[in-house]
Amino acid sequence: MQLCKTLLFKIMRKVFVTGIGTDVGKTIIAAILTEALQADYWKPIQCGSLELTDTERVKRLVESKQSYFHSEAYLLGTPASPHYAAEVEDKKIHWGRLKVPETENTLVIEGAGGILVPFNYKGESMLDMAKNWDAEVVIVSRNYLGSINHTLLTLKVLMDSGVKVLGIIFNGEENPSSEEVILKATKVPLLGRIKEEYEFTKDLITKYSRDYVFI
Repeated sequence: MQLCKTLLFKIMRKVFVTGIGTDVGKTIIAAILTEALQADYWKPIQCGSLELTDTERVKRLVESKQSYFHSEAYLLGTPASPHYAAEVEDKKIHWGRLKVPETENTLVIEGAGGILVPFNYKGESMLDMAKNWDAEVVIVSRNYLGSINHTLLTLKVLMDSGVKVLGIIFNGEENPSSEEVILKATKVPLLGRIKEEYEFTKDLITKYSRDYVFI
């Protein structure tokens, strides 16, 4: 576990966290990665509840004193794809405002939804963010009916685009058969598994970051 964690420290500047869909646990994984790497955190586009943003959630869960939580480029209250949420709120998302924060620290970037979720009507997506920012991608997968297809498609898109994939993290209830076929078919490194937890606390995030995630 420690060797893999050290390797991540050496090779990363920007780590882009994406999922195979919505509600698969990206924010929790981003918090664990931020804690494990003592990294900064940035959510470029927040869609949905603004009372408790993903940035605030991660900030509450991370113990690291070295981490800085950068402000979102866009705050959109509509729980929808960024391109539509921006339209509803009469806003446009521009690359000019999507500037990676300046930091000497490793930066964990949390995307919105899956890798092909668009942020404008040109079809530019989370994939374009990862490519333009030269980020390495961590994929969060969750086992459910159809998740094998969603995971393999996500990996194919990333690999075909030339984006560096650091590995995959399975979140929630374990399904050995599904996980084995994904790992064998893609040969993508398994970075870890997160159990189905009743509640994620700061102590639990710290525990995962130290003992469990990087295997």
